[in-house]
Amino acid sequence: MLNFILQAGASLATAATADSNNVVSGIQTTPATEITETKISLMEMIMKGGPIMIPLAILLLIALYIFIERLLIIGKAMKRNDNLVLSLKEMIHSGNISNAVAMCKNMNTPESAMIEQGVKRIGQPVEEIRSAMDKSGSNEIGKLERNMNVLNIIGRIAPMFGFIGTIIGVITIFYDISLAKTVEIEIISKGLYQKMITSAGGLVVGVLAFVCYHWLNARIDRLAHRMEDTQIKFLDMLNEPSK
Repeated sequence: MLNFILQAGASLATAATADSNNVVSGIQTTPATEITETKISLMEMIMKGGPIMIPLAILLLIALYIFIERLLIIGKAMKRNDNLVLSLKEMIHSGNISNAVAMCKNMNTPESAMIEQGVKRIGQPVEEIRSAMDKSGSNEIGKLERNMNVLNIIGRIAPMFGFIGTIIGVITIFYDISLAKTVEIEIISKGLYQKMITSAGGLVVGVLAFVCYHWLNARIDRLAHRMEDTQIKFLDMLNEPSK
């Protein structure tokens, strides 16, 4: 009986060793699956967004044009002359008003245009001078803000175009599924590309337009505060007694 048990145990051990060898052999001989990497260019990705990418591209070009054009104009308007009021003081107190007006015109900045209106009204009550300078300053700031609302509008409607593209992509997915009678990644990939790319494109254009709009507005506000300080200095200068 003991011999029978020992023989049975030896047979089981031999079978287990053979099975483990077969498993190891099978693992070693199984060929590795090769993973092929497919790259896609940015332009190809954009083209997969469909026709809705055309109005988004137009909105992007308009936003960039307005931003660059306003940036150049505002940069020119930001030119500063710290000695402007001091130079005008000497001319005004010496009675040389015409040269003071000519100096303001030659500078050709919103700040000098505002002061020019004050110089032309020297001799009138201070409140009238202040009112004329306020109106001139508002007009000059308005000129700098021209077309700025277009940037604001683009920032608002670009994401809406992206949402329209998302809806079109979803419709495309269901239409392709109805034709193929099956749900596979190859069938729905076209609609998924259009859905995601148009959403991303709309958000990118909208965020860019909003950033440009608020950054330009910040520069205009800084110039407006500087013009207010210059106006105060000019009015204080008029109240100073001439030497």
